Amino acid sequence: MKKVYLDYAATTPTDPQVLAAMEPYFFEKFGNASSLHAYGQEAKKALEDSRQALADFINARPEEIVFTSGGTESDNSALLGAAYALEKKGNHIITSAIEHHAIIEPAKFLEKKGFKVTYLPVDKDGLVSPDDLKKALTDKTILVSIMHANNEIGTIQPIAQLAKIAKEKGIYFHTDTVQTVGHIPVDVEQLNVDLLSLSAHKFYGPKGVGALYVRKGTRLETFLRGGDQERGRRASTHNVSGIVGLAKAVELCRKNMEREAKFQSAMRDRLIKEIPARIPEVRLNGHPTQRLPNNVNFSIKYIEGESMLLSLDMLGIACSTGSACTSSSLEPSHVLLAIGLDHATAHGSLRITLGRWTTEADIDYLLEKLPQVAQKLRAMSPLYEKK
Repeated sequence: MKKVYLDYAATTPTDPQVLAAMEPYFFEKFGNASSLHAYGQEAKKALEDSRQALADFINARPEEIVFTSGGTESDNSALLGAAYALEKKGNHIITSAIEHHAIIEPAKFLEKKGFKVTYLPVDKDGLVSPDDLKKALTDKTILVSIMHANNEIGTIQPIAQLAKIAKEKGIYFHTDTVQTVGHIPVDVEQLNVDLLSLSAHKFYGPKGVGALYVRKGTRLETFLRGGDQERGRRASTHNVSGIVGLAKAVELCRKNMEREAKFQSAMRDRLIKEIPARIPEVRLNGHPTQRLPNNVNFSIKYIEGESMLLSLDMLGIACSTGSACTSSSLEPSHVLLAIGLDHATAHGSLRITLGRWTTEADIDYLLEKLPQVAQKLRAMSPLYEKK
């Protein structure tokens, strides 16, 4: 059976070149980067070279890079760290209604601790309005957190414009770039952000390693204590092999990103055009053009998304109904509800995400099989019979 992976937003395969770069740090160069002997100093050099590589990639200073275990830790550290560092100044945080749960859940936690959180609405395409942000700011606002691009519908936010509004009031701005780093240009100076989260496994690096950019002078409360690693901002023995893998993944993205984005955009646009032509009553979710080059999200009416997903899986096609972090939930996507979909339509969503090894033949296979799956499931749907 043909196997086609179209769920790159959930995770990407580790590039073989990344794995090769990591391998020596499991045995030959296994030292603890905090040790003073030669083994440790060898690991420390690899660590700092990797820090420099990532800093260069996002136009930051190496001392502004804090290595973490991934996007969730980076998001939590940014939100909770800023909240507790600045609570004497204010207790109001602004985010959006379509953030990843790695932001939504710590925001809810902070609400229980007495902080006030405003969840900005989005329009039908998933965009946050700059005017809404302006209106939401108060003299107690200490942090704004808006994701660079949404993990489900692919909409890219006008981060530089939104950050400018916050910065004019002296308010910290954080953005979650987990879906954008390695896929589209990310420059902390152009975006004008104070805090930025990323995760290696979303751009062909290993799982379990990521980073938080912290602009010089930005105050954050530290949560992992017990060592002086990362300039005292994140105690824990460094995952040197993972960090080396992240840096190698960055190197490959620097070389390949422009070409890959162009190729993936062409395949994305083909899907956006051909799926509605082959299947009636299909809705594209997310902005039609201001979206990630590798993301397509459709709602196919009168079909339950999980049934569609399992049917495709039986044909060797791996897609998603939304975020992998909430795939066990029976509730419809909070992102799709936020852009105005009713529960039934939201339940019929399919996220297709492309990557480095996606081919035209993969797209051909999906376009052949998806209409067959939709027709079969609709034939079983009482809602489709009644329409």
